[in-house]
Amino acid sequence: MTKYNILISETAISQLKRLPDDQHRTIKKKLAELATNPYKSRPNADIKKLKGPKRDYYRLRIGKYRAIYVIDAKAVKIAKILPRDSAYDWIE
Repeated sequence: MTKYNILISETAISQLKRLPDDQHRTIKKKLAELATNPYKSRPNADIKKLKGPKRDYYRLRIGKYRAIYVIDAKAVKIAKILPRDSAYDWIE
């Protein structure tokens, strides 16, 4: 089984640090789960493929937050971690 490296952008790290500790821990745990299969939705990982202007993005739903990421070879690159209501604005 292929394991993916999880790479978090400086922007996503900054966004994560601003969240309450309980949300911070939950999101980090969910991001770590992407290492096994970042493509497929499953009971504890609601994943959806999004269409972006230049590449295909994916989103991981984590409660009221969304982690937006791309998959590149053996790496999952987390671009943003945003509240649901503003998570998709930057893609368009």
